[in-house]
Amino acid sequence: MTELRRSLSLPLVVLYGLGVTIGAGIYVLLGATAGRAGLYAPVSFILAAIVMGFSAASFAEMSARFPVSAGEAAYVRAGLKSNALSTVVGFLVIASGVVSSSAITVGATGYIREFADVPVAVLVVAIVAVLGVIAAWGIMQSVLFASLFTIFEAGALAAIVAVGIYANPGLLGELPRVIPPPGDLAAWAGVSSAGLLAFFAFIGFEDIVNLAEEVKEPERTLPWAIFLTLVLGTVFYFSVTAVAILSVPLDELAASPAPLSFVFGHITGASPVVITLIAIVATLNGVIIQIIMASRVLYGLAKQGSIPALFANINRRTRTPLIATGAVTAIVLLLALTAPLENLAEWTSRIVLVIFSLVNLSLFVLKRRGSPPPDGAFAVALWVPVGGFVTCVCLLVSGFFS
Repeated sequence: MTELRRSLSLPLVVLYGLGVTIGAGIYVLLGATAGRAGLYAPVSFILAAIVMGFSAASFAEMSARFPVSAGEAAYVRAGLKSNALSTVVGFLVIASGVVSSSAITVGATGYIREFADVPVAVLVVAIVAVLGVIAAWGIMQSVLFASLFTIFEAGALAAIVAVGIYANPGLLGELPRVIPPPGDLAAWAGVSSAGLLAFFAFIGFEDIVNLAEEVKEPERTLPWAIFLTLVLGTVFYFSVTAVAILSVPLDELAASPAPLSFVFGHITGASPVVITLIAIVATLNGVIIQIIMASRVLYGLAKQGSIPALFANINRRTRTPLIATGAVTAIVLLLALTAPLENLAEWTSRIVLVIFSLVNLSLFVLKRRGSPPPDGAFAVALWVPVGGFVTCVCLLVSGFFS
């Protein structure tokens, strides 16, 4: 039986993870967090990263215990002993990836139409078809493609930070201003409110675990990749937000529909064409990464026997799951062309929080049951999945009342 090719090293897996986490989040959430937390918006991302750290640690141990595609489904099956719930989790992961890809595709057309007045439907078909072919071509080719996009967008964000510091050399000395005074309860309330929003900017690191069967030494590589993605993403978010907050008027930043473009133009005086091109790269990167992730989960569910084995077929030439990739691509195209997308991001986040809660609960049960991780594998204390479960449930519940 043909198997997936183990060809991905730690740097490529980290770039894959960063491609998800630093994409749309920084473009959309910069102004929104500034509106809620004001000058202290950068700290909101630190708070969100700390909360996310619990679930990241749980995923790191689970990925070392069960280095397989459709990882979240395998984790829930092992911990909660329920094939039905495992399958539901697998489909929730696929749903989050497919819905996200569809929304991002539509978003990409808006940027592309700044340069070419082409009908949206034509652009949607072209984008999804091209990126679907790349995802089916081969894991090394598709991840290299995504990695190049990630390097480009990360380089652009780093350039904004560098230019901001160059334009205002005293900016580094002003960094303490973004930390709220310990006794200022109103400021910390704003940080907390923005932190709930900033949390969603970190969603995406969990996609890494679904590359497990194509990663070299997954038991060691995946935990490192998860933590490096979280740390580097936090550095990018904090740095860009701090430069923005200290460089432009807060009210204008919060009101801007394209906050990063506003910051870029204000600091550099350059044409917004540059940042529009970067936005196109970021959005296309998000689409291909989510197609890869969702197709691997579909493949993994079939391999685990939860759905028809047809979706577990690996093409001998490309060493990728062509049928699974084709099915995911087709659904992304259908949703992008027909579905109302206004609330998709919010519902995607709720789906992900449900998945996180169940993964944390599964690890807690495994540990209470006395099931040890493999020798030498990454492991966390019992309180870590407890913290992950509690924080995810709190965020999920608060989202319905906000």
